[in-house]
Amino acid sequence: CSALGSSMQQLMFCQGFVQLEGGSLFKTSSDFSKAFRCTAVFPPEPHPLAGGKGLIPKSKKAPRCIQPVDVMIQLEGSGNWPMDEVATEKTKAAFLLKIGESLQDHWDMSCIATEDGLDVLLSGYAFRLKILHERGLSLVKKLGHQAKRVSSEDKKLFLQSQHSSMINGLQGRYPIYGPVVRLAKRWAASHLFSACLGSEAIELLVAYLFLNPLPFRSPSSRITGFLRFLRFLSDYDWNFSPLVIDINSDLTADDAKEINEHFMSSRRADDQSPNDLIPAMFLATTYDKSSEAWTASSPTPLELKRLAAYARSSANLLTRLIVENDSPRWECLLRTPLNNYDAVILLHRERLVYPQRLLFPSEIKEGTCVARGNASKDFSPFLGPKDMKRNLDIMKSKLMVGFDPLQCYLVDLEGGFPKTFKLWCDSLGGDAIGITWTKPASKKRDREDDNKDVKDVLKAVGEAGKGFVRSIHLLKAPRLGN
Repeated sequence: CSALGSSMQQLMFCQGFVQLEGGSLFKTSSDFSKAFRCTAVFPPEPHPLAGGKGLIPKSKKAPRCIQPVDVMIQLEGSGNWPMDEVATEKTKAAFLLKIGESLQDHWDMSCIATEDGLDVLLSGYAFRLKILHERGLSLVKKLGHQAKRVSSEDKKLFLQSQHSSMINGLQGRYPIYGPVVRLAKRWAASHLFSACLGSEAIELLVAYLFLNPLPFRSPSSRITGFLRFLRFLSDYDWNFSPLVIDINSDLTADDAKEINEHFMSSRRADDQSPNDLIPAMFLATTYDKSSEAWTASSPTPLELKRLAAYARSSANLLTRLIVENDSPRWECLLRTPLNNYDAVILLHRERLVYPQRLLFPSEIKEGTCVARGNASKDFSPFLGPKDMKRNLDIMKSKLMVGFDPLQCYLVDLEGGFPKTFKLWCDSLGGDAIGITWTKPASKKRDREDDNKDVKDVLKAVGEAGKGFVRSIHLLKAPRLGN
């Protein structure tokens, strides 16, 4: 972590001397990555190819993919910025290209321009630079209707920076906070909740436990904090109570009233349909009083109900393990039962972006195997000895910054099969994807026809992940509808 911080300071120092055309200078530069606030389950590791142009790697084997560290930069204000959102984003891209050229020419840094920002390879790490438009600060100044003119990307950057700043302060007050968060994130991912419970939401949930520990003291160990997290997640009355996380004691009585109004408004709007309450998990902070940042669309009420059930079961198991001192059974806390899903997709472990992060290889013997596939030879998570002996520029061309085949596959499935099923995944290195049907089968149709249609859908799912999918298993057909 100290090496990463040193590299970040070096990058900020170099940025301070970069001047763009028209005289625009850097005003501020800040990191909002989980790695810097000590809540990343797997902090970035130095990569032998992510260095200066003159750095020759001595490793015989290296990961093909490198995890980027997000860095937000802000330029001095100017009246020349376009008002259109698309034009603004293109202007940002032009600035980032100019920044990349300057860093390459004057500081001998390797830079890669992407759609998501500018990737700078420095001292073994990849830093992804993003620009916050000055109008994004209208969120801070509370300029009312003008805040609506802020682009979605600027709003996202602003919220991430505010969140990171607050969590950094909390980590300084409670050193054990980071380990508890990392354990909670690992638990959520292991039970395939990565898609419905975001990283920032988990950080806020754990933060609440440290800020409001009564009738106990603040957790002093990761196991104590983790157990309280599980109990809190399962027992809190999410339907009728907002969760207010006031890290710096900044919220006033008026703020509390505003938060309650937002909460009541969200509940009144869906009073007749409890399964459609959005947000089901209402998390309010000083920078987000209406819970729009991290839980606006997920978890849904059904997802939250499933989360609470898993948390309750894990809390009971962890309590028994502590009382009985039965350490060999600890893995049950992080091994999810795959028979709780309607179908399961098993992935080729050797094609995961970080196969070494897989805790427990998934196997399933139940249900019907609908499809099988061989591993693709087009992608390997590691650069072998032959690759590492090539020219440095050729080796760097094979380096993939921020690439994750699992996320690409999930995006394809969600786009290709909308409203057909719900996907459950582990974004931290799992080799299984759970499927639950969202569309019930028709009572008017023959059951065999429905099963045939389901199998056809799953075969298409396997075809979409050809080379990445190992097998697909059908455990339960869709329930009968009207």
